[in-house]
Amino acid sequence: MKRGLKNRHLQMIALGGSIGTGLFYGSAPALQAAGPSLSLAYVLGGIIIFFVMRMLGEMVVDEPIAGSFSYFANKYCGEFWGFISGWNYWFCYILVSMSELAAVGIYVNFWLPDFPQWISALICIIIITIVNLVNVRSYGEVEFGMTIIKIAAIIAMMVFGAIIIFTQLGPFPQNFSNLWAHGGYMPHGLWGLAISLVIVMFSFGGIELVGITAGEAENPKTTIPKAINDVIWRILLFYIGAWFILMVIYPWNQVGLSGSPFVEIFAKMGIPAAANILNLVVLTAAISVYNSAMYSTSRMLYSLAKQNNAPKVFGNLTRSGVPALPTLLSSFITLIAVVLTYLFPQKVFIYLMAVVIIAIVISWFTIVLVHYNFRRKKNKLGEKTSFKTFFYPYDNYICIAFFIFVIGMMTQIPSMHLAVVILPVWIILLSIGYIIKKRSGH
Repeated sequence: MKRGLKNRHLQMIALGGSIGTGLFYGSAPALQAAGPSLSLAYVLGGIIIFFVMRMLGEMVVDEPIAGSFSYFANKYCGEFWGFISGWNYWFCYILVSMSELAAVGIYVNFWLPDFPQWISALICIIIITIVNLVNVRSYGEVEFGMTIIKIAAIIAMMVFGAIIIFTQLGPFPQNFSNLWAHGGYMPHGLWGLAISLVIVMFSFGGIELVGITAGEAENPKTTIPKAINDVIWRILLFYIGAWFILMVIYPWNQVGLSGSPFVEIFAKMGIPAAANILNLVVLTAAISVYNSAMYSTSRMLYSLAKQNNAPKVFGNLTRSGVPALPTLLSSFITLIAVVLTYLFPQKVFIYLMAVVIIAIVISWFTIVLVHYNFRRKKNKLGEKTSFKTFFYPYDNYICIAFFIFVIGMMTQIPSMHLAVVILPVWIILLSIGYIIKKRSGH
């Protein structure tokens, strides 16, 4: 593969992977559960994700290989874990791609109500597939540009919100009373905070994408540690900063109940094009996530082929270092999803998305487990790594306990019951796939 991703690409890829519709729309239910203590939930979730990213970073800096944790799972935990983690991640982001394609059509319909959604999705597939087939740098540049748009929108929202707070909401600091005047900082107690953690953790999904880029990053021993160390505080700044502004401007128990809270801020500023601005941003976010999903699924399928966990033909590269067949296959499968969502009720698709929730947890759990074995082997051989985690093995134990806690809390959220039921079924299906693969002699 060609090392065509520069530091600025990695910074934006790491940021763009976790800044999307989860921030622009999806965090409102977490706010209703936690109230103003949502900021604390993001801090706690951010600490766990930082531990996970440092674990992944320690491995990929030591051995910058395409496919990242699937490769390390295969090497340090055995073929079974390599097979499970790789195909789990691939399928997870195929489903993510499907949902983003469906969203693209909906967002375009905001401006063009009569324009067929499937045509919008098809145009998106064609453009993003071409981008990913050219070379890795073209993917990096597109992702860089779209992430800049998302970040600019968040910063603009925070600036506009600050202007409202200090010029229109009454005397300072009494105008901050919304942070405690409606039931206190933690209106639903620790239980509400715990419930919100489930939603908060899923909003971080995609941050591990920076590990997938290891095989194509310029000077990965320098750029990947910088990307990992910088992205956490930036994401926390954006998420906590954005929601802090919202909670000061509006009572937390009213935010997001009558539409997007970000539309409310732009509308409050007297900008008539508020809805159009937000729609452009979320459309960009959807295309950005689809772009990243196409990149990650193609690289994961390539890595699986190199591990003999997928047909060897997927391990071939073009002259520009791109795994073309995995890219085309991933695009084709998402095209089928567009057709299915057109022909069948959307509820079927919502059920499929429950697998995404579980798949993300499996991916993070795998990173923690593989890193534990990675460090144990390194210590046994007396080898040292250059980008160490801080508290091995205690941070591994903390993360595993936290993920078990999150799955337990999912059982308390009615809309997530299906995801909990799917977990053992999904593991069994992947295990059957591994058994079939072994019996075939590959």
